Amino acid sequence: MIDEKGLGADDVLAEIRALRALDRPTHGGRLFAYVYDPAVPGLDELTAAAHAQSAHVNGLDPTAFPSLLAMENALVAAAARLLGGGPGSTAPDVVGSVTSGGTESLILAVKAARDARPEIANPRIVVPVSAHAAFAKAAHLLRVTLDTVPVDPVTLRPAVADVAAAVRPETVLVACSAPSYAHGVVDPVAGIAAVAAAAGTRCHVDACFGGWTLPYLRRLGVPVPPFDLSVDGVTSISVDLHKYAYAPKGVSVLLHRDASLRAAQYFAYADWPGYTMVNPVLASTRSGGPIAAAYATLRHLGDAGYLRLAAATRDAVTALAGAVRDVDGLRLMAEPESTVVCFTSTDPDLDLFVLVDELTARGWHTQPQLRHAGLPPSVHLTVTASVAPRVAEFGPALADAVAAARAAGPVRLPPELRALATSLTPDALTPETVAALAAGLGLGATTPTSGSGAGTPDPSLGEATPEPGPPTPERMAVVNTLLDAAAPAVRERLLVEFVSLLQRPAW
Repeated sequence: MIDEKGLGADDVLAEIRALRALDRPTHGGRLFAYVYDPAVPGLDELTAAAHAQSAHVNGLDPTAFPSLLAMENALVAAAARLLGGGPGSTAPDVVGSVTSGGTESLILAVKAARDARPEIANPRIVVPVSAHAAFAKAAHLLRVTLDTVPVDPVTLRPAVADVAAAVRPETVLVACSAPSYAHGVVDPVAGIAAVAAAAGTRCHVDACFGGWTLPYLRRLGVPVPPFDLSVDGVTSISVDLHKYAYAPKGVSVLLHRDASLRAAQYFAYADWPGYTMVNPVLASTRSGGPIAAAYATLRHLGDAGYLRLAAATRDAVTALAGAVRDVDGLRLMAEPESTVVCFTSTDPDLDLFVLVDELTARGWHTQPQLRHAGLPPSVHLTVTASVAPRVAEFGPALADAVAAARAAGPVRLPPELRALATSLTPDALTPETVAALAAGLGLGATTPTSGSGAGTPDPSLGEATPEPGPPTPERMAVVNTLLDAAAPAVRERLLVEFVSLLQRPAW
């Protein structure tokens, strides 16, 4: 990997381009997950230049690098104004922090709530079952008990009464989503915040996914319910700038209604002979590159630009939802109210996982979601402004993919494999078992001796050119069907072991 004499810049960049060619397309409006593309000419070049200007600036000490402090404060102010805070609002004393992404923002919201109540020995948080998995991660890392509330199978929202029933004296935080990632619906924030306030506990709104676009959709006439700091009882809210603010990854903002609520978020330590460590976020050293790139994005697009992008996204969502409605055997999980189109199958002969593969074969990359607690499997589309120019192509592609999926028929797992998926316990899934299962499902080689990660010799480079690890199959319907049949704990263990197989040194 490390060449004896080093490689020329052009050779290094050629390697990276070759590796990137294996990835899903991040631009072009055909990838409905993971990336957020506004299709704004010149924006990539601007943000790359801004990132380069501040890539070596260290966010560890704001007094040493006041440029980064100024940009962070500007990003927090922009998010606060958009989300019901700032001068003249009901949250005039709002403060915030810039984090590396939504997961870190949610972990910090839980940490602040937990650490503000040191008298509670066994703290708990209450979240809808539809809340982002980052809350479960926060609970795991911070040793907080996670209490989940079911969602209605029709509205896909939790009942306020169920949230109230889940709150205990040990509850330090109640959370809700605006909107939920899986289905794109906004939880009853006002009711949930009132429950939290009555119990004397904090209420966090996870608006990481759509918080930047909901205010603009409201201005365009979309009936967006109250969800932000303007709602009494909401004590904190998070929004990701690398989603619908269209900044490069990874930048999120966590807002608290006032500084006293943020105080427990900090970590400080002076009892050692080095510098006193003071961190508002999880990391100590932080590159200024992502923050500068986000700052450049917001300054360049401006309010009018975000309104235009929200309008394009709204129109794309409407058209995509219409394309789904036009197909017999498909049903929208919910009428779109944000930037998500989510649908399921009502036809036993139309296998959603086969349909996902057929759409992928036609260049449309969607996100399958497995069944959960009475909710059927579904297909998730995160819709961005870049989809708008391509939306007319989706309807015919969907109809064609549905016809192909019906012709192929549903996946039929061998009885012994289905029995294995439904009967195994997580403890029974050893690395060797999963490796054998992965190989049987066509998930490629798993050890360097069989070619994985060995690289391809290239005399011009003087060393093996790195290749990715074990390949995944082009069609994933069998794998998704297997996972769908397994209990959540078994899914988790299967995927942990599988990802572990992928993440091996490239010798």
